[in-house]
Amino acid sequence: MKLYLYILSISLVAFSCGQKSCSYAILGGEIINKNADFVVLLYGKQVIDTVPLDKNNRFNYKIKNLDAGFYTFNHGNEIQKVLLEPGDSLLFRLNTLEFDESLVYTGKGAKKNNYLINDFIQNEIDEKRIYKLCMLSPEAYVKHIDSMRDIKNKKLKHFQEKNIPSPLFNKIAQANIDYNYFSNKEAFPFLHYRRKKRKQQDNVPDNFYAYRQNINYNDAFLINHFIYRSFLKRSFKNIALSNHLKHSSKTKDHIWTNCCFNLDQLAVIDSLVQDETIKNQLLYNFSLNFLHKNNKIENNAKVVNYFLSKSTDTNNNAEISSYSASINQLKPGATFPSIALRNLDNDVVNIKSIIDKPTVVYFWSHNNKNYFRNTHKRASELHVKYPEISFISVNIDDYNKDAWATTLKKHKQDNTNKEYVFESPKESVKRLAVYPLTKTILVNKEHKIFNGHANMFSKNFEQELLGLLNQF
Repeated sequence: MKLYLYILSISLVAFSCGQKSCSYAILGGEIINKNADFVVLLYGKQVIDTVPLDKNNRFNYKIKNLDAGFYTFNHGNEIQKVLLEPGDSLLFRLNTLEFDESLVYTGKGAKKNNYLINDFIQNEIDEKRIYKLCMLSPEAYVKHIDSMRDIKNKKLKHFQEKNIPSPLFNKIAQANIDYNYFSNKEAFPFLHYRRKKRKQQDNVPDNFYAYRQNINYNDAFLINHFIYRSFLKRSFKNIALSNHLKHSSKTKDHIWTNCCFNLDQLAVIDSLVQDETIKNQLLYNFSLNFLHKNNKIENNAKVVNYFLSKSTDTNNNAEISSYSASINQLKPGATFPSIALRNLDNDVVNIKSIIDKPTVVYFWSHNNKNYFRNTHKRASELHVKYPEISFISVNIDDYNKDAWATTLKKHKQDNTNKEYVFESPKESVKRLAVYPLTKTILVNKEHKIFNGHANMFSKNFEQELLGLLNQF
């Protein structure tokens, strides 16, 4: 009854506000298994306010002088975007232990947001099909993705006829369909090259990329939109690949960590993107991606220097320089840094004190619950096969450490003596260059780094473990 009255009270406030007369929107909700006592609301990268939860772990907030668009609510590093327009009164209910699965919207504005969520889920399902369809000929592949786009266009038309949404929603929903379709086209030759099927890439029809002539590579409204960013990344990679093969046709293996190819990618961004903010963001993302994958440290400076010559964002420049410096400190043979960890007994320990044999250090975050489950399952399997190796799990989240312990107890980890959380997350993540989350560090019993940039899910990871064991 209390929850009903809570929803009713907010609905009555919003009822008096028609979309044309309102300049505000209301966002409220209930957090189950909270990770903090507040939520943070953002518009783009700008923080609007930090909103406290009440005694029932609920909140509601009136966003005045609303600019229609995507807003973000952040709770304990759990993040979700919502589309808000004047007059909306959007409510949600979520459980932080099962964030994506539990999120439910109600109120004015719920239908369009539920549509966008369902569309996002469908795109994830379609993405798995794309990887299989890429084995087809270009003509057959296009036939399939054309059919997928037609189905989505029909669903959107049906939704529009039934609900009469705003022009803003229509723009976003149509962009989702179009850029997802373009992104699928960009994926075709890209995946063929990865599978060393160069012939199929060369046989792509001349008009395969005709849509590129009408693409806006400087869309400031869509740049923070996942599907648009995904398209840009794939498109720039494909264009760079074509340019690269013209002057490096003998490059066959490991092209994604090839220094020359990555410089070609940065050059494509520099030539096609004029918007300074967008260009800086893309240059940063591509450079960071190269640095974390590259195993030849001597090439890092080439990419970093090119990046610094093109980027005008001083914060990004400092971060790339710092990240590169951290990577250089994690090269094979270097001494593993002294990092403070906290264990489940609430004791603070130096990570070196718990490394007394060949060790795998891996990381996880509440932002990716599936990765948490997968890494712990993988570590348990590997520990059975390689009992001589210690597996240390470290949570990287920078908020209430009780949430870390609660998650471990909930999932009943059987190796809790090897579970830790960073005592100083921001500093430690920076020193160990923990990006992306899949990063894994192999250390020998003498605290020397064997591989500072491994991945426990890579096909050659077990070979690396054998190398670690046989190092001495």
